[in-house]
Amino acid sequence: MIRKTLKRKRRARCLLPLWILLAALLLGGCAGKPETDSAKAPEKVPESRRYQIGLSFDSFVIERWTRDRDVFVSTAESLGADVNIQNANGIVEEQIAQIRYFIKKKMDVIVIIAIDGTALKEVIAEAKAVGIKVISYDRLILDAGTDLYISFDNRKVGWLMGEALKEALPDGGKLFAIHGSASDHNVTQIQEGLTQSLEGSDLEIIYSAYCNNWLAELAFDYVNEGLEKFGSVDGIMCGNDDLASQAIRALAEHRLAGKAAVVAQDAELSACQRIMEGTQVMTVFKSVDEEAKAAAELAVALASGTDITSADSPIVVTDTINDGSSEIPAYCIEPVAVTAKNMDSEIISSGFHRREDVYLNVEDPEEEETT
Repeated sequence: MIRKTLKRKRRARCLLPLWILLAALLLGGCAGKPETDSAKAPEKVPESRRYQIGLSFDSFVIERWTRDRDVFVSTAESLGADVNIQNANGIVEEQIAQIRYFIKKKMDVIVIIAIDGTALKEVIAEAKAVGIKVISYDRLILDAGTDLYISFDNRKVGWLMGEALKEALPDGGKLFAIHGSASDHNVTQIQEGLTQSLEGSDLEIIYSAYCNNWLAELAFDYVNEGLEKFGSVDGIMCGNDDLASQAIRALAEHRLAGKAAVVAQDAELSACQRIMEGTQVMTVFKSVDEEAKAAAELAVALASGTDITSADSPIVVTDTINDGSSEIPAYCIEPVAVTAKNMDSEIISSGFHRREDVYLNVEDPEEEETT
């Protein structure tokens, strides 16, 4: 739809009076390439007509955000948009100030990875009052009526974690739950999914903690605290792979690494390596490339005035989610549980990580077969 609009604009500019075209040709201003050449190499959209998108990050503490950033920017730029990136470094007040900066710069769309999903209602109202579209990226912003929420099915993420723990601990056992930031709405949804999965099982969560701003170092402290209090643990649910790295470090100091079943999410390379090494049971793979690409396409669609719930949208958004005060359009991608059994098919075959990197610290079964 967006490209069609640009083509119509270019055709409209060509409908000039004949004498203007002749004069331009004499002066050499339109001595351009044949139409077939133009189709092969489309002209770059002038700066004055490119859409402006503001992208506000919580921080880059979590490894995956750099990947999201790169895919989003490259996709948006290919569709005729410029992206202004701001990093709030985990400070809510800084994120609010950066969003107001985007408003002052008259962005067409603002995309937000919220630090605190409850703290942005007022500033988002300011953006919407001047006609700026707002997207909740990955984390739902509450009571703000954003124009789109794009993420993964986070309840499914929690449910997959619970299922993996039940499979690893068929006889039951005691669990620690090391959650991410309490202000992140995704954490609430993951917890709901985990609780639903564990209902009726012989697994019991005996210790829970929340890692403020997703600081991984806190997971190390909390696992140590839980072990001091309870003596041992059979399994640990970690909010993401970064937290899992520190939880496993704490287990290793107590000679429990590989004995307690650890599950997490994000499919970070280090987590995939730990799965092959046997110190982590499962990670939930969420294709951040797919999420970032879809978000960029929908952001440009919103910037162009396209109704993202209509057939004219590059991605038709049919679902909704309640943000606490209203139903807003929602596009949620299905997550996938990754274990040693399906590492090759889900992670390596998709190109998310290279085979030689995943098997860096263990023998690659493919190499064994060739020898």
